[in-house]
Amino acid sequence: MPEDNPIRIFVTHTFSDNSDYIRVFEYLESVSNFFYKNCSDPDQRPASGNKEALKEELRRQLTAAEIVLLPAGMYPEQRDWLMYQMVAAKANGIPLVALELFGGVGNVHADITARAVATVAWNEREIVDAVRQYARGEQTTRFETIEFELP
Repeated sequence: MPEDNPIRIFVTHTFSDNSDYIRVFEYLESVSNFFYKNCSDPDQRPASGNKEALKEELRRQLTAAEIVLLPAGMYPEQRDWLMYQMVAAKANGIPLVALELFGGVGNVHADITARAVATVAWNEREIVDAVRQYARGEQTTRFETIEFELP
């Protein structure tokens, strides 16, 4: 994927600080030759702060994306807002990829798995491969290479 045509990614958020939201970008940044544009901006909280203004801003950010990433660990505390974003993604034909609970502790909620095209582990390679596959249809069949020396 060329640098002048980055994949547009929206990561679900609730206009507040969240460690999983930040962690997604730490993982994406650690991959070489992977270019993306972050369409999500939790700092763009509307001045009025009413529910409809928040929904409109989320819709505006989300519709600019090619793919939505949803860290499943955010769901228990922000169920309504994340459900809204999942429904908006589906309504706009944007694929949703869920990220398992960080650390692999617990199961991804059924509401998420029912709407996601894939659920991936917190692993740079799996996240980027899912983004490439579902955003652009790129097949990323890669193999692990293990180097060792014979005695």
